Amino acid sequence: MNTPIPNPGVDDTIRGVAPTRTVGETYAPAPVSRTTDVITLFKLRVTSMIILTAWAGYYMAARKHGLPPMSLQLLFTLVGVAMVASAAAALNQVIERDADGRMVRTKDRPLPTKRLTVRFGYTIAVVTGIVGICLLWSFANLLTAGLALLTAFFYAYVYTPLKPIAPISTFVGAFPGAMPAVLGWTAASGKIEWESLALFGIVFFWQFPHFLAIAWLYREDYERAGIRMLPVLDRTGKRTVFEILCYGAALIPVSLAPVYLKMSGQMYLIGALLLGLAYLAFGVRLAILNLPPSAAHSKKHARHLLQASVIYLPLLLALLMINGASR
Repeated sequence: MNTPIPNPGVDDTIRGVAPTRTVGETYAPAPVSRTTDVITLFKLRVTSMIILTAWAGYYMAARKHGLPPMSLQLLFTLVGVAMVASAAAALNQVIERDADGRMVRTKDRPLPTKRLTVRFGYTIAVVTGIVGICLLWSFANLLTAGLALLTAFFYAYVYTPLKPIAPISTFVGAFPGAMPAVLGWTAASGKIEWESLALFGIVFFWQFPHFLAIAWLYREDYERAGIRMLPVLDRTGKRTVFEILCYGAALIPVSLAPVYLKMSGQMYLIGALLLGLAYLAFGVRLAILNLPPSAAHSKKHARHLLQASVIYLPLLLALLMINGASR
């Protein structure tokens, strides 16, 4: 069976699909639909977490200011935030397409495989981002639209280019990563308040164990791609686990800020403490191993930490919203 090989051509380029010709006698890979490729380009699984944090921010702000927690404004705010986040994710893949092609976990993405062209990826990113900004401006306010634009720009054109340069990219990327909760808050309130900064802080500190666990798991991939994540340079793993423990420990008092700001009550206080200690415990388990990121056994515990991070944030935000509503 013939397999498609990339070959330039005008018509397919305009449609956004890399043109193909067939050579050789081998089995072709299973076809991937355009919809699937666009979903991959937009990183919709990551975007779902962004929508959750934006919703939590909007809900808590609406509750404080006596607004309905469910409204048409909320719907368009979440759609707008999702579109801007998707645009930033697509721009990230346009910029990193060569690095993605050298990594096992990303080499089958639509841009490295040329199923979609760079022109198509860039165009759909810009159009999606503009529509998202317009929705936020029209149905929320100018502040939210401006912050969303700044967040997407910072993610795509500051954080992404830093990744092949230095591990500080993780710290830099944590700022746009923590913004969705603030966007939800400003969409409802029209201003940045201390409560929105508390939500920002929670997501900011949560990200470090999460992303360092990913970098630990895929250290060899990142090294192959020339992306200088901390575990790539920290061959013993000691500095990496130190940062995981520091940020994980700092997250616990930061996660209690909503109690001091009277956003939530005792149920949240107890739940946040237990969740924070459990999240930290997975980092401690990784540290106790005293193994480098290259050790196969250490990757099992890094995966457990990653799984704990994915469970922690939705549970914490759900608890905050539930206990906040009952007060």
